[in-house]
Amino acid sequence: MPLRQNVDGVLLDIRLTPNAAQNRIDGILVDGEGRPRLKVKVTAIAEKGKANSAVIKLLSKSIKCGRGNFEIVSGKLDRNKTLLIRGEPSEMENQLNAWLEQFYPA
Repeated sequence: MPLRQNVDGVLLDIRLTPNAAQNRIDGILVDGEGRPRLKVKVTAIAEKGKANSAVIKLLSKSIKCGRGNFEIVSGKLDRNKTLLIRGEPSEMENQLNAWLEQFYPA
C-alpha cells in the first residue's frame, strides 16, 4: 500500500498527472524506486499550486476527510508527492487501507 504511519497521521504517496481530461484516481503503481504510489489525475494545470489544490480537493471528497487535514509534505513541485493526512495514526491507516483496496486490480 502507498501509505505509512506518522506521528501526526498517515503519509500517502501519490503520482500526480495534471492537465488530465478528468479528475480521477487511477489505481496504484510501483515507481522506479519500488515504492507504491496512488495514481491521481486532475484537470487543473501545474501552475501556482492549482494542481496541488485540486488533488487535495479530490482526495478529501473521496476519503471523506476535511481538506484541512491534508498537507503536501514532499514534492510540491514534483509529480511524485507525499501527503500527510492528519488524524489518529492507526485509525487513519485502517480507514485508508480499506479505502485503497478498491484501487487494486482484482
